[in-house]
Amino acid sequence: MDHASAAAAAPGTSGGSERLTALSDGVFAIAMTLLVLDVSVPPGLGSAGFHEALHENVPNLLAYVLSFAVISQFWWDHRRILATLPTTDFGVTCLTLTGLGLIALMPFPTSLLAEYGGEPLAVAVYSGGVAVTNLAHVALLLVSHRLQRRGGLPVNVRAQRLDVADLASTVVIFGAAAPLAFVSPGPAKLLWILLVPAKMLIGRSQRRAVGAGHGAA
Repeated sequence: MDHASAAAAAPGTSGGSERLTALSDGVFAIAMTLLVLDVSVPPGLGSAGFHEALHENVPNLLAYVLSFAVISQFWWDHRRILATLPTTDFGVTCLTLTGLGLIALMPFPTSLLAEYGGEPLAVAVYSGGVAVTNLAHVALLLVSHRLQRRGGLPVNVRAQRLDVADLASTVVIFGAAAPLAFVSPGPAKLLWILLVPAKMLIGRSQRRAVGAGHGAA
């Protein structure tokens, strides 16, 4: 067996990271595709029925757009984390598979939200699903930081902390929305909007931290 084959076969090597990335891309692509299955119009409808069916699809379309954006952000974060891993081990693999399992489940809470968006439990399940999925990514990011320090790689501590804060903001906002949904589903869904300015502010700080790190280097 040559060195390239050995690296691909052995755990804790760059080959393992590449295989996790390939598996992750496949799961994310399937989850994104499944989101659209709830958006459909039955054939053979008259004019009135056609317009009514389109109107009934509005919640499905809104839930699709929301979940596609959420999963896209998950994919971006997950791929970025895997790219920074100096090596892969059992913990990395377990956290990656846990996150992928939760991603594959996302079409279910999306369907609940589309069909029962006014029900507290549906909003709570969706909020909790997003929060728990991102929590798995936070854990994977912390493991990545630990492996970088253990490997003696140069790190930007402030940038790393802001990376964690960026992912944790989703956990906090959607996690808070889950219990709030049982009080009032509407405000719970409005709480999700806070994620946009939160990520913008954290992203601005991240760019400054990275720029300062390059300047120091």
